[in-house]
Amino acid sequence: MEHPIGELMQTAMASIKDMVDVNTVIGDPVQASGGATIIPISKVSFGYVTAGGDLTTQEKPRKMVEPIDFPFAGGSGAGVSVQPVGFLVVSGDSVRMLPATCQTVADRVVELIPTVMEDVKNLISRQDGASAMGAR
Repeated sequence: MEHPIGELMQTAMASIKDMVDVNTVIGDPVQASGGATIIPISKVSFGYVTAGGDLTTQEKPRKMVEPIDFPFAGGSGAGVSVQPVGFLVVSGDSVRMLPATCQTVADRVVELIPTVMEDVKNLISRQDGASAMGAR
């Protein structure tokens, strides 16, 4: 006969499996009107605990031929936390991460560096194209 705590654990784990799947972390993509694809990203944390034991009686057991089957007491619990992290924005050949929250100015500056670099690269490309056209 299987111990009752095994059934408690299986039930709790099945419930967690139903709550947390890949679509919870990486959301379904959404097509924006400008042609960009927006993908929500979340952070998922969960905790799980199961405990149990056999109860005993106050009486001292007498010498018995068969073992005593004590009643079982137990419980289990789980908690899930889902926090939005940000959005991946895929537009043409560029991918940007837009955070859901920005804690400090330094975080925002670090986040903007790839965009600024892309803008500088495009500016240099346009200037090279303009100077090549002027040389004709």
